[in-house]
Amino acid sequence: MNPRHLLTTLGVVLVAVLLIGQVRQLLADPTVWPPDDFVEYWAAARLALDGQNTYDGDLLLPLEQAAGRDTDFPIMMWNPPWAIPVILPLGLFPAREAQLLWFLVNLSAVMFCGDRLWLMFGGDRKRRWIGWGVALGFLPTLFALHSGQIGPLLLLGVVLFLECTRRGWPILAGAATLLIAIKPHLAYLLWVAILCDALAWRRFGMIVGGVLAGLVATLVPLVLNPDLLLQYADTLGNRPPSQWVTPTIGTVLRLLFGPEQFRLQVIPVVAGLLWFGRYWRKAEWCWEWTPQMPLLVLVSFVTAPYGAWPFDMVLLLPAIIRLVVEAVEGRPLATYEYPDLEAPPLPETRTRRWVILAALLAVNVACLLMNLFQTGSFAFIWVSPVVLLIYLIGTRRQLEAATTSYLSVRPTVLT
Repeated sequence: MNPRHLLTTLGVVLVAVLLIGQVRQLLADPTVWPPDDFVEYWAAARLALDGQNTYDGDLLLPLEQAAGRDTDFPIMMWNPPWAIPVILPLGLFPAREAQLLWFLVNLSAVMFCGDRLWLMFGGDRKRRWIGWGVALGFLPTLFALHSGQIGPLLLLGVVLFLECTRRGWPILAGAATLLIAIKPHLAYLLWVAILCDALAWRRFGMIVGGVLAGLVATLVPLVLNPDLLLQYADTLGNRPPSQWVTPTIGTVLRLLFGPEQFRLQVIPVVAGLLWFGRYWRKAEWCWEWTPQMPLLVLVSFVTAPYGAWPFDMVLLLPAIIRLVVEAVEGRPLATYEYPDLEAPPLPETRTRRWVILAALLAVNVACLLMNLFQTGSFAFIWVSPVVLLIYLIGTRRQLEAATTSYLSVRPTVLT
């Protein structure tokens, strides 16, 4: 072993020893990184393994308090029953170990998604670290990782869906949507698009894969608790989360016309569906999931009926990374994957592309300042509409060209 390799090995060993020491301190001291929203998943997993009602606040509260959450009211897991298998392994570990495991899983998901999105949208492999940096440096990503929220796994579902469609695996693509269905309302236009795609082109593989994955994922917790579906329905029907002031357009309508008017939450969804109907008529002939997905998720998120919390905004990363790729590379998404393809150049000037980057950076800095000044979640209501506006400006006059170029050849596999 030459001196360079020896020093590298010693450095790795030293880092590993320091990391083990920090992990031991983290496990021993509950005041270091106290658990936040993570406890809702851990406590629900514990109840599910015991065959109890995961939607019962009276059962959740003592578990969450024992895990170190300083609260007098339960943090409810509102996710549907088919989401329980995703969190079920957490219940096999003590709360502190499970929290660390959950963090590592979500961090890995974010890094993987940043890498794959960078390549999908045409980023140079030698600069794939930019995708990692954008994914990890986006403030909502840090919100999700710190609080232990499940948003990174929704993003993973989007990326796996795109990977499977590119590889020609429609059934697996449908199965990947199980992760997105953990919070189905945040990307509701995806379900509409899958249905329209199936009816228009007689491609039902995605629906078959999604239905099968959903059935299996629902049956798993039902084996442990046969009354789970009834318990979930009872919770939504009698104790809905209507008291939360979420950063959505529907909440603004409720604040204007009466907080008790929960039906106003769905009005933005109607607007989103009308937009999609018009958009589908124009894009149906050249529909391809990779170039269309960022806008589909963005519009879904902006018009979501509920939720859309700051930590959920990790779902905006496909649109953000696409904008960053096209600003850095200066070419449509098809040209990197197919280097021999004569795709039209981007119409935007270099100055315009860097302005787009500056706008995205400004949004991120504003999120950081709002977090430092503790403005509250509702104050983040402007973030997703502004990102949508930046995306529309950044992709104007190139979306059709990029989609047409992408469809000129058959998708290949990224490795």
